[in-house]
Amino acid sequence: MDYSKINPKPILAVLSLMVATLILVSSWEPLTYKRNSFLSEKMNSTSERDELEVALEKASMANKTVIIAFINEAYVEPNDDEYPSMFDLFLEGFWVGEDTRRLLSHLVVVSMDTTAHQRCLFRRLNCYMMAAEGDGLAGEKVYMSAGFIEMMWRRTSFLLQLLNRGYNFIFTDTDVLWLRNPFTRLVMNDTDESMDLQISTDRFNGDASSTRNLVNTGFYFVKSNNKTTSLFQRWYDMRKNLSEVKEQDALEMLIRHGILTRLAIKTSFLDTLYFSGFCSDSRDVTSVATVHANCCRSIRAKVLDLKAVLRDWKRFRQVESNGVPSNTTNSFRWSTHTYCHNSWHQGAS
Repeated sequence: MDYSKINPKPILAVLSLMVATLILVSSWEPLTYKRNSFLSEKMNSTSERDELEVALEKASMANKTVIIAFINEAYVEPNDDEYPSMFDLFLEGFWVGEDTRRLLSHLVVVSMDTTAHQRCLFRRLNCYMMAAEGDGLAGEKVYMSAGFIEMMWRRTSFLLQLLNRGYNFIFTDTDVLWLRNPFTRLVMNDTDESMDLQISTDRFNGDASSTRNLVNTGFYFVKSNNKTTSLFQRWYDMRKNLSEVKEQDALEMLIRHGILTRLAIKTSFLDTLYFSGFCSDSRDVTSVATVHANCCRSIRAKVLDLKAVLRDWKRFRQVESNGVPSNTTNSFRWSTHTYCHNSWHQGAS
């Protein structure tokens, strides 16, 4: 989700995160993992596991790769009774993007509550409802609230199960617009040069191999193998001692303490030129693949500014289709993300 430079966490929370990470680092054993206890409890029926496998097999590409997105009621219902919803915008991106419509057949939409699941089914998408107790994950979870943190860790737990099942996946937040096929910008072959993890950044430092990049877990591709499964297990295990820390910060700390090197995970940190966001706009509209509404606090603000992104994109495509000289497209500028900027100075509305 969003990696914000605003509202830094209390010193005690940071110290707790560092201590817990150092404990994990000191006890690491190479390439081992334990079964995820959380999902063993939540998804312990054969029928539930079979339903997930059916959804994955239906969406899978030839190399067992799927696209995964999570939704809840807040993402499918219009904010303040104003359409479109976040989910509407997410799907619109596939419709108006370049070479993206066909990718919807490889998308598995994971619902966190019944309202979201019904909306997904209505859209005739490939839907799976994650087992949960009641609808505790329904409604908007404001950035860094207890509900937000819980939802992020549940997501990590679920994605670990996909790796255990042998599926590669692109995970995408639903506040990410797919304007071009991102697979063309990812290393997808099965050679020695293939990457285990390719993850987006809030601000790219110019070096795709540098662990100093600020990662963003709102968009990434991961290949299923022993190394990545071990990474996700250790990542999720951090939750036990870090109840007030979001999963992205936990992963950031693991990376800083050398987890990628220890597990020999080949990693590429994605350039914001191609995988951009509100933290750092792409400088080249002719190259950008995805736009993420990161550095934003509320769903309402994300929706309003993502609508502006879609307007910008459609305007550019119209100019492009008219054969306007390249210097005109070079002058293209994204609209200012005013609502997201202001969301940090307002309440949760």
